[in-house]
Amino acid sequence: MNSEHSKKSIISFLQKYCEDKPAVLGLSGGLDSSVVAYLAAEALGSNKIHTIISPSETNTDQDLEYAKNICENLDIKYSIFNIDTIIESFQKSTDNLYTSKQSLGNLKARIRMSLLYGKANELDGLVLGTGNRTELSIGYFTKHGDGGADLLPIGDLYKTEERELAKYIGVPQEIIDRPPTAGLWDGQTDEDEIGMTYETLDKILTSLEQNKSLDKFETNDVEKVRKLMNKATHKNKIPPICKL
Repeated sequence: MNSEHSKKSIISFLQKYCEDKPAVLGLSGGLDSSVVAYLAAEALGSNKIHTIISPSETNTDQDLEYAKNICENLDIKYSIFNIDTIIESFQKSTDNLYTSKQSLGNLKARIRMSLLYGKANELDGLVLGTGNRTELSIGYFTKHGDGGADLLPIGDLYKTEERELAKYIGVPQEIIDRPPTAGLWDGQTDEDEIGMTYETLDKILTSLEQNKSLDKFETNDVEKVRKLMNKATHKNKIPPICKL
């Protein structure tokens, strides 16, 4: 991957679609949102970026510290909203409809999306998504949650490529080295949930895309990726419309 080309392309993309509008994004203290924040600040100017940090009880103090440090490094504005009371309100108002780990995790993602669009409406701005190509390919995002955005600046970068770009643009090494996690429940990590490392996943996805031999991969891993891709189809399409 040519990091300079990727950087220039993403900056040009942001400038083209945002024009003079401000941009809003959620900052978690992880790699994806940090990369988008760095690129957006360079593309649009720090004064045009507003981030929202929205921790819950399953996020660590380190998550909050890293997110705030990114804002301070880039001199960008941020708001902090703890979403635990919002979650409790949903649960109480719906007779504890959101109790399973999965539904509660999805609720957190959708609350965060609502906060981002609330700020975007206030500023007449656009919401920047932080999903990468790996996550989009296998549907590793919440529909109408972190998948809800106006623009996807890093949506054509595999996770491993994103790490390369992160080093090139100066994202702190401690963030690059952090185990990827959505922080939706205690102890959750992306790779544990997916069932393989991003390195293996990206290699399989690339081989499938380029119609290369898959013989060097474990059969179970290849089948898992194929199933995830098929299952993710609905997430990457607009809802079907009944034509009359």
